[in-house]
Amino acid sequence: MKAISTEIKWGIYFSIMTLLWMVLEKVAGLHDVYIDKHPIYTNFIAIPAITLYVFALREKRFKDLGGNMTYKQALLSGFYITLVVTLLAPLTQWLTTHIITPEFFPNALRYVISHNMMTKEEALNQFNEKNYMVQSIIGAPIMGMITTAIVGFFVKGTK
Repeated sequence: MKAISTEIKWGIYFSIMTLLWMVLEKVAGLHDVYIDKHPIYTNFIAIPAITLYVFALREKRFKDLGGNMTYKQALLSGFYITLVVTLLAPLTQWLTTHIITPEFFPNALRYVISHNMMTKEEALNQFNEKNYMVQSIIGAPIMGMITTAIVGFFVKGTK
């Protein structure tokens, strides 16, 4: 476990950042008053997400690997971070849905239906805990490994 302790730590940090981002979205009104802006601004989570992967892989390179990291080592490290994030994704999604913003789904449903963006059936299929849970479990590894592939290219190297 010590060999991947850095990755575990950063995977946990990432999950905490995700929860803090959800709180920020809620406080900013993106889950109610400004829900029409949510699809745009929610994507800005990419900035802290990428930043955390940069910090994580840099720490792995300089602290754990003495400044020398191959691209393969960066990919492996990013894989373990992503694995932790993916394993924590159901908990993160549950906390978001039940604790941070339980009113998000009803507000999203009301908005898309009232603006004729979706039928009621389409909206119910889209905005529900099960669908978001599946999206988080599938999205975490895909986005994590894409981020790792890009960030790892720039972070790899020798001292």
